[in-house]
This record gives sequence, structure tokens and C-alpha cells, in this order.
Amino acid sequence: MGKETPVRTCVVCRQGKSKEELLRVIKTPEGEIKLDIRGKSNGRGAYICRDAACISAARKKRGLEKSLKTAIPESLYEELEKVIKDE
Repeated sequence: MGKETPVRTCVVCRQGKSKEELLRVIKTPEGEIKLDIRGKSNGRGAYICRDAACISAARKKRGLEKSLKTAIPESLYEELEKVIKDE
């Protein structure tokens, strides 16, 4: 039997997808909020689809803020949008 692909849930649309299909945002132990491109950094993680609609909805509904229990800087949403635009 092969290794199973880990499934994570988008904090906005609640769809389960593989880790490769999602972007991970973390709150570090120091309280810093950042995008975790490799998916290996320490900290509390929240996943969001690589989709402009989900990022926009996260901004409006504060999905990431609720998951990470902290304020999310506008610069992070801009960074998420840049990442999906560059793909």
C-alpha cells in the first residue's frame, strides 16, 4: 500500500483538498503571521485554496483571522494574491 496524500480543509470554502492544492498561512510561536510556501514551518497553520475567489472571501469573512485567532495584515492578502497570479 502506498502512502496516503494528506487532506486539508480550506478555511473559506470548507473543501478538502491535498496540501499541494492549498496555500498555508501560519502564526509563528512569536505571533508573526506569514505565508508558508514549503508547508514545513513551525506554527499554527490555516489552509486556503489557490483561488482568487477564496482569498477575496477570506478577506471579507475574516476566515483566516478566525482560524488563527489574530488580525491578518493586508500585506498577507496581497502576498497570497501575488502567489496565485504568478502560477
